[in-house]
Amino acid sequence: MDATPLLVLKMWILGILMPSSITSSYSHPPYRTEQAVAAALEDPFEPHDYTRFPEVKKQCRSFLSSGHNLELDVNRANSLKQELSFARGDWRQASGEAPLMPFDTSDAAQNVSNLPDPLRLVTFALNHVDLNRNFHSSLNVSGALGLGISRNGTAPEAVRYQFPEFQFWPGSSQLRILFEGVYTESEENGGERVLCLLGSALLPSREADSANPWEWVKDSGFNKYQHPLLQDDQILLVLRYPKAFTLTSRAVRGEMKSLNRQSSPRYFDKIQLSSQLGPYSNYGFGSEELISKACTPYPYRDDIMGGQFEVYRGSGFCGILDQFASGEILSIVPNWNCNSTDEYCSTLGPFASEKEINATDGGFANVGLMMQDIRCEPRIGVNNLSYARVSAVFRAIPPWENQYMVAQRTGLNGLTLTAEGIWNSSAGQLCMVGCLGLGNGGCYSRICLYAPTSFSISQRNIIYGRITSVNNTKGVSHFPLSFEKPVHPLELWNKMSSNPFTMYKYSKIKLAGAFLERSEPFDLGTIIKKSLLSYPRKGDDGDDMVNLSNLADDLTLHMPAVPEPIPKVRLERPFLRMEVLSLGSLFGHYWAFSNVSFTRSQNLQPSKSISTEQQLLLNVSAELTVSGNLYTNVSVLYLEGIYNPIDGRMYLIGCRDVRASSKILFESMDLEGGLDCLIEVKVEYPPTTARWLMNPTAKFSINSQRNDDDPLHFSPIKLQTLPILYRGQREDILSRRGVEGILRILTLSMAIFFILSQLFYIRDNGGVVPYVSLVMLGVQALGYSIPLITGAEALFARFTSEFYENPSYMLEKNQWFQIIDYMVKILVLSAFLLTLRLGQKVVKSRIRLLTRAPLEPGRIPSDKRVLLMSFGIHTIGFLGVLIVHFGYASRRPVYQEEYLDLRGNSHKLHEWGNQLEEYIGLIQDFFLLPQIIGNFVWQIDCKPLKKTYYIGMTVVRLLPHVYDFIRAPVFNPYFSEQYEFVNPTLDFYSKFGDIAIPVTAAVFVVVVYVQQRWNYDKLSQTLRSGQKRLLPLSSRVYERLPSVSFEAELVSGVNETETQGNLHEEA
Repeated sequence: MDATPLLVLKMWILGILMPSSITSSYSHPPYRTEQAVAAALEDPFEPHDYTRFPEVKKQCRSFLSSGHNLELDVNRANSLKQELSFARGDWRQASGEAPLMPFDTSDAAQNVSNLPDPLRLVTFALNHVDLNRNFHSSLNVSGALGLGISRNGTAPEAVRYQFPEFQFWPGSSQLRILFEGVYTESEENGGERVLCLLGSALLPSREADSANPWEWVKDSGFNKYQHPLLQDDQILLVLRYPKAFTLTSRAVRGEMKSLNRQSSPRYFDKIQLSSQLGPYSNYGFGSEELISKACTPYPYRDDIMGGQFEVYRGSGFCGILDQFASGEILSIVPNWNCNSTDEYCSTLGPFASEKEINATDGGFANVGLMMQDIRCEPRIGVNNLSYARVSAVFRAIPPWENQYMVAQRTGLNGLTLTAEGIWNSSAGQLCMVGCLGLGNGGCYSRICLYAPTSFSISQRNIIYGRITSVNNTKGVSHFPLSFEKPVHPLELWNKMSSNPFTMYKYSKIKLAGAFLERSEPFDLGTIIKKSLLSYPRKGDDGDDMVNLSNLADDLTLHMPAVPEPIPKVRLERPFLRMEVLSLGSLFGHYWAFSNVSFTRSQNLQPSKSISTEQQLLLNVSAELTVSGNLYTNVSVLYLEGIYNPIDGRMYLIGCRDVRASSKILFESMDLEGGLDCLIEVKVEYPPTTARWLMNPTAKFSINSQRNDDDPLHFSPIKLQTLPILYRGQREDILSRRGVEGILRILTLSMAIFFILSQLFYIRDNGGVVPYVSLVMLGVQALGYSIPLITGAEALFARFTSEFYENPSYMLEKNQWFQIIDYMVKILVLSAFLLTLRLGQKVVKSRIRLLTRAPLEPGRIPSDKRVLLMSFGIHTIGFLGVLIVHFGYASRRPVYQEEYLDLRGNSHKLHEWGNQLEEYIGLIQDFFLLPQIIGNFVWQIDCKPLKKTYYIGMTVVRLLPHVYDFIRAPVFNPYFSEQYEFVNPTLDFYSKFGDIAIPVTAAVFVVVVYVQQRWNYDKLSQTLRSGQKRLLPLSSRVYERLPSVSFEAELVSGVNETETQGNLHEEA
């Protein structure tokens, strides 16, 4: 008995431990989680058994013998892990008979020609350093190497692997090898650190045929995910690191080879690796001799500036490089002005030629340049002048390579230029000497780099530079390669908190003034328009710079656009961005935190101190971008000109970058530094007033001033944006929504009043109750129930506050909206319940009639035929609407709308579903149709509906159409689908629908009035054509049954109970 609890405890512990032990023995992850890796990095000296040290000693004896004593403490040994690890280096293997691993090219289409060669990237991570030395000149270390082949630039991650692994899928191959060995230092090759390691791997098996070693890769019937692998532990890796990190000694070189015999299936040809010391190594500036050969006398005299722009000469040059150059893609300027041989003009400066780059013919389309590993040390020199020592790696990016993944590459090759130089505030020039590749080819390149501080229509760069040859003695002469970093206005404001670039030089104002004089209309309509309408203008109260900044914000547009006139065929909708760079004396944006809110009168009313139109004109510069394949000619335009706030028009001169191959631009003339500036752009902004009468869209007109036979000429372009909002108008989104919420409350209150009036009417006229159509009441109840079920009324919760800068104001407004929303819900629920009560009374009245005449059920009014006829009419109507709608929609682009569920998830709303939703609203507008049908079917001779009810309910249903007819076309383009009172995007709220639907509903009111005023016999006699009747003869089927006490039965429940008792006794 005593052993039982102990046995149970053991079984319980075993049950807990079994799943974890099974999992660990079954699943071998290729690498640890990030948390495990982080924990391992914190403790680099965890126990490690170096079982292969005898083998390492044998294979690495030459390095052990030449190494000197190591004097390393714990901190220094720990730093070795970061210093000696690298990611995304390069590796290459000479073409031979024993390749290392295969590559599956099935990721690309078979019919695609001129595919680029896949990238071969390598990552090495030093994972462990053992301070328990076997020799004074070495340390035991272990690490992992990942070799990858991919077309998209992916590479093995720098994590700590636990097992060797080979991964293989279309477009990517990765081999992970685990190593252990020794770390030594020697004075050879100017001082170097060496890792000599032995590795274990799972190598892919090759075929016996050396000409086709990877036949199983091409076999479609072979399971590539179960590829044959060979275990190999005879791999030697030697990595050499320079001790000093300088311009000419920064490369990490490596060699990996197989120790197996050449006849072994595990043997592979030698592999060369290259990388560079990373951010954990300290760079040593000291290449003054090389810099002086390239930059003496300083500053180097070049023709880059030419007096066209000012350059930065302050003390924050290193910050500019960090903000705008580090890891950023620099644009290569085409050799458009080269007049030498094609071979000379098509070379990419000192960089190695590749077939993809040569194919651009000197235009360098989609070719980029990146500055990596920028080291900048600011100093104070003589006379307190600022200077800085700078080192960097310039990497050329071919067109096919991922320009963002290339930022992580560390390999040095023919597309890299290591550079070091000096910047001095007296000249504002960074002059550097560059060494190609690993540095073996010498340092024969000169890089001059500037940071312009003045902008103009032809100068929109924050970085500008040029690479030239130091001399021509080594056969490295090339056409000067220029590069630049264009900066967009929004990027400039976001990156520079304290903006030193406060200068803009206008050069096209006279041309813009002439454009204004010949384009501005002068007629009576224009004079009246200027007098009655107001357009965005600068306020005259408060800070003048803040007023200009607010005006610049109004003139900035980010908006979809459509061609003008709107084409009948489907076309791609372009997206238009108009970014204001400078306005008047303002450059950029100006934020005054002490006064952040301005009323509309401050922003939009004219200054009293300025009277003439000429004095109101403002100089303006901007950047216009238009997306879309149809607008490649004007995809980016630099603009400069005049803005007239009297009529809201801009008259601008535009420049576009047409620099390309010299062969393309040979026949083009009148270029300004490679820019085509013979372009005129006119922008017309909508007025800030009369928004209920005019469509608030901006219009763009772009015209080329070149002759038709000029290769740079393009056809005129006219675009019209979707409706826009100004700063002062954005608050009206909330006020308009508030007004519409109040309108809903009023209309629902009116509907409740009319329903109550009908309830009181049938209380006093009980005999007419059975002749009220249940289908009509069901349509109304459906209209009230849908918002309660779907939450269609709760729209304010989804309203964003992105247009407001004062959170407290938005909170107060949102609370007010919530109160309106709750009131609307309560009123909708009340109307729904009253409608159900009305239907309940109709049902009970018919039941009583059936009880009093059980042998004559046909004389009791029934809605079966009414429902079938109404359903048939609306089915035909809905099909007709679909045919008309899709016939019209086929001539314009189709955009599926989206709707949000209660959880905020976006869903597509199909076109037919959208039309069905609209048609349900139309059924509610025509709620009298079932009553009209029932009146004819039942041949009534009474008045089932009170005038106040059917006329008032019709008015309630038609008020949204009247409101939509008199309101602005589309006031809120961002939230047009969220209008409470009416959705202006629906077809049934079009201008035609706003007229046709009320007219039809009014006809229904007249028909009901006539039916109730005249009985069926009189109406049948009146509606005749000669001797023919339009209506059939009356029948006694639906003649009202006599009932003395019937009206009293509906008054109270007491009478109702007594009546039921009497009927039971009579039975």
